[in-house]
Amino acid sequence: MEKVRWGVLGTADIARGQTIPGMTLAEHCERYAVAGRRLEKAESYREEFGFQKAYGSYDELLADPEVQAVYIPLPNHIHCEWTVKALKAKKHVLCEKPLALSEAQVKEMFRTAEENGVMLMEAFAYLHSPFVKAVKAELDAGAIGKIQYFESEFVTGCRPDTDIRLRKETGGGAFYDLGCYPLSMALWMLGKEPDEVQAAARFSEKQIDLFTSALLSYKDGPLAKIDCGMLPVSGRQDGLCIFGTEGKILSPVEFNQCGEIPYTVERNGVKETKTVTAPNNYALETEQLSRCILYGEKPHVSREFSLLTARVTDRILKAIGY
Repeated sequence: MEKVRWGVLGTADIARGQTIPGMTLAEHCERYAVAGRRLEKAESYREEFGFQKAYGSYDELLADPEVQAVYIPLPNHIHCEWTVKALKAKKHVLCEKPLALSEAQVKEMFRTAEENGVMLMEAFAYLHSPFVKAVKAELDAGAIGKIQYFESEFVTGCRPDTDIRLRKETGGGAFYDLGCYPLSMALWMLGKEPDEVQAAARFSEKQIDLFTSALLSYKDGPLAKIDCGMLPVSGRQDGLCIFGTEGKILSPVEFNQCGEIPYTVERNGVKETKTVTAPNNYALETEQLSRCILYGEKPHVSREFSLLTARVTDRILKAIGY
């Protein structure tokens, strides 16, 4: 079986806890190389996950001609820098969300990909889930009539002040870290850019947004509300509610949940609960980009969608003064 030789550019927690384990389940993915700022850390990943090579710098991995594709789980503020370097090294790239800190950076990244004849995809793993596909199919089939109201949220507990996610200079804050999930879900389900964006936020003493709420308005009717936050709560809260002219769809699904995922469709007072079986979403995304490289599939998370998400993010952050 043909496989793509993958390199992992960084030893972030999401790589170790989610994406690399997902790679082990992807049939067209070969775990070839891993790089870290310290060779010792990269070596520990090599031993734990069966990579063939470990590098003590990102540049060394990018210089390896055997590496075909690179996964980038680095901090938000250097996504653009290292994605551009990887693309210029003729590597296909899967870069963690948010792809960059602005639409301008996203444009630069995709322009570089095109100039170098390689592919770039934003790592919204959950968008590959059969659950998302099933709900979207319900909406497209008119299961609840015309969409009137959409609501999605992602709230987690507080993080320590030293956490990189709470530093403005590294692209931290609730919206960059969490808000990209409910925003992308809204844009994926509604399929277009809102006409009007309103938003409000609660900030920390260091002026980091700890909770952001945004309202997306469409002239043709739908209203979308998205919430995200890092608050003193127990556990996390994810949710999805979609109301239409003829019914509603409700689900307490967690982003990137796998296994049996239920959702309820209510129409004319009749409720029907359906269940979708979802594999590991991180395996799905690395497998899909591998097939794009090997067999010419188009990236599931497209250039146009990443630009749309970045553009609306810019509008929301401008509205809260961030």
